[in-house]
Amino acid sequence: MDFLMSGVAACGACVFTNPLEVVKTRMQLQGELQAPGTYQRHYRNVFHAFFTIGKVDGLAALQKGLGPALLYQFLMNGIRLGTYGLAESRGYLHTNEGTHSPVRSAAAGALAGVMGAYLGSPIYMVKTHLQAQAASEIAVGHQYKHQGMFQALTEIGQKHGLVGLWRGAVGGLPRVVIGSSTQLCTFSSIKDLLSQWEIFPPQSWKVALAAAMVSGVAVVVAMTPFDVASTRLYNQPTDTRGKGLMYRGILDALLQTARTEGFFGMYKGIGASYFRLGPHTILSLFFWDQLRSFYNTYAK
Repeated sequence: MDFLMSGVAACGACVFTNPLEVVKTRMQLQGELQAPGTYQRHYRNVFHAFFTIGKVDGLAALQKGLGPALLYQFLMNGIRLGTYGLAESRGYLHTNEGTHSPVRSAAAGALAGVMGAYLGSPIYMVKTHLQAQAASEIAVGHQYKHQGMFQALTEIGQKHGLVGLWRGAVGGLPRVVIGSSTQLCTFSSIKDLLSQWEIFPPQSWKVALAAAMVSGVAVVVAMTPFDVASTRLYNQPTDTRGKGLMYRGILDALLQTARTEGFFGMYKGIGASYFRLGPHTILSLFFWDQLRSFYNTYAK
């Protein structure tokens, strides 16, 4: 039940934040390995990107990749939050004195995130491909011509085998390790502090909401460079053997980006990342916390 509630909570958040994921993906691919000022900026900021995509590709394009996004969220966060929830409910995240341990929380969050992200990696790759697809006048990054999630998975599997389906998976793990450990550690720590300080009534939904808001900011700052690199690793063109033609791995992607586009190149799309990750973190953790509370109160 922990895994099911976690997956449902993440999917609920994804429906609201997927348009921001589309915007974030395109802004991260814009000007890929090009010096600032040498390329046309189709997307000047988050709001301009929304307007441009809606105008050129149509409003439906803002929900591109929703199918794989929902499936990925259910798999990844079902495993991630479910595993973390089990560890928390069994007392593994507390010291012998009964206080919350940030170190144990961060380690559990990272381990749970790695398991979920690796399993869902093929879905995440296809999601990235679909969200990057655009009309030629506003296209950024490599353009795959997928017709949908199942067609894309079948085509990649036939061309490159199972190895091709998990291309970029290892490179994407640092993004998840940092993001998941930061998210769950800060969420649990802030929630514990707020409960101790008695700022809100006991068991109030405001405790989870406030903790999730703080957690969202921390996640965006820590994870964005790795998110940019991960998006580019998944979306890069490949040779006939399925090997990436632009980057050798996560470190190479980070170094090339920083060298060519500068330090702020690693933070491309941070505005979209905040508007996406912030609400997604808040909604998913809030839904997760409330579903668990409801289940523990009425279903057990």
